[in-house]
Amino acid sequence: MKEILDMNKIKDVQQRKALNCWANSGFKGSIIAGTGFGKSRCGILAIDYALKTGTKALILVPTIQLQDQFREEFYKWDLGHCLDNVEVLCYQSAYKLQNEHYSIVVCDEIHLGLSKEYKKFFDNNTYDKLLCMTATVPEEQEYANYLSKLAPTVYKVTLDQCVKLGLVSPYKIQCIPVELTTDERAAYKAINNQFIRSKYVLGQFDAFSRAKYIMSTPDATPEDKRAAAQFYQSIRERKAIIDFAENKVKMFKELVINNLDKKILAFSGANDFTDQLAESVSPLAMSYHSGKTKKQRELILDAFKNDTIKVLCSTKALNQGLDVPDANMGIMCGITSKALPMIQRVGRLVRFKEGKTGDIIILYVKDSQEEKWLKNSTKNLDNVNWI
Repeated sequence: MKEILDMNKIKDVQQRKALNCWANSGFKGSIIAGTGFGKSRCGILAIDYALKTGTKALILVPTIQLQDQFREEFYKWDLGHCLDNVEVLCYQSAYKLQNEHYSIVVCDEIHLGLSKEYKKFFDNNTYDKLLCMTATVPEEQEYANYLSKLAPTVYKVTLDQCVKLGLVSPYKIQCIPVELTTDERAAYKAINNQFIRSKYVLGQFDAFSRAKYIMSTPDATPEDKRAAAQFYQSIRERKAIIDFAENKVKMFKELVINNLDKKILAFSGANDFTDQLAESVSPLAMSYHSGKTKKQRELILDAFKNDTIKVLCSTKALNQGLDVPDANMGIMCGITSKALPMIQRVGRLVRFKEGKTGDIIILYVKDSQEEKWLKNSTKNLDNVNWI
């Protein structure tokens, strides 16, 4: 109990330090903090402060689940009275607002609110104070530059720094390579050759931006459009082979059977594969993703929290905001080249619980593009935690 109390005291100090940095920067800025830091509480404390002299606050989130969670957080911190003057909206509806003025706007998971469409909110409405929050600075340069102008970083703490501060539980990562089957290997080689050919046609050193430009330009030649379409198609087909690798399922089943004493979160790269993973160890597991209704997801999450199931399989739905401190093992069966999803997924496994260590296993296809994605997606994680 003393350890938990000490952790809460340290967390409170760090959160208030972050908010002081934000205040000293003119109440406009971003807090970049690893999962478990308590960014939602920072947002709530900022709103409580702003409403002492203001009249209306807005919280922007990427999902309905986070809408509900934020409302619950106000009651958790005895600030439920603030909700009379607080709107909680998803980015996909807030961008339609026009000529609104807010005493404060808090943007959670801001990296998901920087698309061209969602930027309309910031162009068409005004606010006195702005607090943006996310786990890492966006990797897309366009988004990073926009966020820097919109709300410059005023406080930053990495996931590993949170571990050292005792704000989250420690973790260990083990990377396990799997082989493609003979048929998968042949298909992957053929598709990869197509990728290389289309990349060469587009311009080997700038194929991605070239393809993006062609697909958005009405006057592009049929030959260029065909090359860009083949380029994207080969990327999708190559990733599908990696995501659905047969030996990933076999290794996943083995890991689950050998760790029946653990509560496991599993992550994949596609909803269909998430369902396949859950079915492979049924009735121990259920799948939890955007293809499920809100009510279904609530029931599935309750089943996991109540130990009715031991494994919760997800695609992206668990990446943001979900608090499952009892989960102590993660199996990643699908990764991308982006560092942010990896940080978020590791963050699900390090929610603080006394005496807990998060065991994280990453399955990747050997000698494939996924091996390169692994290096980039884990670049922000301290390698002292690897085994």
